[in-house]
Amino acid sequence: MCVWLMVVLLVFGAGTAATAQPPDAPAGKPGEVEQELMPIDAAPGAAAPDANRAAEPPKLGFGAWFTLGLTAVVLLTLVRDWAPPDVVFLGAAVLLALFGVLDPSEAFSGFSNPGVLTVAGMFVVAAGLRETGVLDIIGDRLLGRVGTPEGARAKLAALVVPSSAVINNTPIVAMLLPVVVDWCRRQRVAPSSVLMHLSFLSILGGCCTLIGTSTNLVVHGLLLKQNDPSLPGLGFLELGWAGFPCAMVGVAYLLFIAPRLTPKRKDVLQQLSEARREYLSELMVSPGCKLVGKTVEEAGLRHLPGLFLIEIDRDGEAIGPVEPDVELHAGDRLIFTGDVSTIAELEKVPGLMPAAQPEYEIAAGSGVDRPGHRLCEAVLSSASPLVNRSVREAGFRGMYDAAVVAVHRNGERLAGKVGDIVLRPGDTLLLQVGPDFSRAFRDHRDFYLISEVEGSTSPRHLRAPVAAILTGLMVLAIASNLVEPAVAALLAGGLMVATRCLGRPDALRSVEWPVLLAIASSLGLAEAMDKTGAAAAGADLLVAATRSLGPIAALAALYLGTMLLNELVTNNAAAALAFPLALETARTLGAESRPFIIAITLAASFAFASPIGYQTHMMVYGPGGYRYGDFLRVGLPLNLLLWVTAIIIVPIIWPL
Repeated sequence: MCVWLMVVLLVFGAGTAATAQPPDAPAGKPGEVEQELMPIDAAPGAAAPDANRAAEPPKLGFGAWFTLGLTAVVLLTLVRDWAPPDVVFLGAAVLLALFGVLDPSEAFSGFSNPGVLTVAGMFVVAAGLRETGVLDIIGDRLLGRVGTPEGARAKLAALVVPSSAVINNTPIVAMLLPVVVDWCRRQRVAPSSVLMHLSFLSILGGCCTLIGTSTNLVVHGLLLKQNDPSLPGLGFLELGWAGFPCAMVGVAYLLFIAPRLTPKRKDVLQQLSEARREYLSELMVSPGCKLVGKTVEEAGLRHLPGLFLIEIDRDGEAIGPVEPDVELHAGDRLIFTGDVSTIAELEKVPGLMPAAQPEYEIAAGSGVDRPGHRLCEAVLSSASPLVNRSVREAGFRGMYDAAVVAVHRNGERLAGKVGDIVLRPGDTLLLQVGPDFSRAFRDHRDFYLISEVEGSTSPRHLRAPVAAILTGLMVLAIASNLVEPAVAALLAGGLMVATRCLGRPDALRSVEWPVLLAIASSLGLAEAMDKTGAAAAGADLLVAATRSLGPIAALAALYLGTMLLNELVTNNAAAALAFPLALETARTLGAESRPFIIAITLAASFAFASPIGYQTHMMVYGPGGYRYGDFLRVGLPLNLLLWVTAIIIVPIIWPL
């Protein structure tokens, strides 16, 4: 609702300006802003600006009107879910260039924006951490013993808020996003109930120090640009005097109130549960497996999404039904029935081997590392020599250099051990194969169809230390400002490929191109709001409406205007547009400038009511299955709560 209020105010103000324009006033050219502004650095002898003149709404030309209308269409399209965000924003950028509101270089400048490049690099870095198993270790440490959404949200709050105070929040969300999604799948928790909290918490922590977010650095640079000894730059911890209390209020809201408003949508596996192929799978626990000595509960083998542990075979003795306190031993054969994607996740655990043919695992990599190995589904043809032979007798290793992990038979629930199953035409086999299997046997007469299981590539565990060191160096370089975030992220991503932590095709697949497209294209709309004066006009109207009520009311209006503006454009653009208004408001009222500067710095980051308000929102938008209205329902109360908190705290710390 806040974004619609912004558009209404802009249109109302523009309409008032248009009707007040003298008949002989020159017509505005497309893309130009027809307004007169009093210079901030006016000479000391100049007359003070007339209050009525200052309150006059600015005059807007064609470019501003077109941008406002286009913004309204974009918002309506997103709210109604008529098209994906990347399509909507790219279309908006194209129209801005087509109608001459922006030059093509301006409309598509977001594709070279350092923030967008940072996100792209972080996708590759996160993929490298996943492929080497580092994220699995982090997930075990962070959320391994957590079994409820409440516990996960509390753990994330304890980690993300302090981390994002010293590390830019974009890489934090990029690295933790796959960890949280994996945990949600294992615990059968809707990702929508947790991922929004991840993005919100990173923003709250980013407002506690100077380097927590790029917005703070933008305001710091604008202060230094003034060359005014009375307006020094922001101190490293200065913003934290207000940012930390706001963060604590925000954390309390996210832990105790937001869960009641957050959607709990089923993930893709739950939505398609009726259409799953049910496999019978058998995996053996090798002596070096990390699950040895853990109970079934501790190993995370209960409540697996779409997978059920039906039996444990220990030295020929069947243990079933399997109780949660049963301890796992080396040599145990675990028999599962259920979904292929969860079997693929179990296959990545070092030391879990295909029980029907454990010798294949030993030959492939001693059960420790299987670089390039993956899972394939293959449908057995009637011409195959494997028909009417058991899996154990079939000799998959010798014939195909592969091992049978699981078997599915349409319409029939299989029982017993995988090795004892006698194969029939049409059986679907889940095979652990080498990197060349699909190419070698795709048109082979023994199989009707072969398809790789997405995301089933075996982790490169031996490269885990390298991936961890590269990521640590990247974080250190960004936190210490030694290297620009975009350069550090892209360099780390390139080194992930160069050191074979990640294959080049996997690196390309890891980048969420729709997310990047949406972020980059949305910057074109922000540029149009800035260039045409539409954004500045809206913020100026809000400030002017309460300027006569005193400094506290002006401070509140300025914060509110910046917050609303931030829901329409990027946080950095909102800060840059609000900065001159903050200085002029303070000078007009004869008040101190510092509290107004602090207020717009906080407001330019605290954008929670729209997915386009901050790039981390766009990163969790798709994986969480969110809709535009979800952010409005959860984020608007948080926006208002932090608005009130900031207006109370800021004048106390920095007197007006």
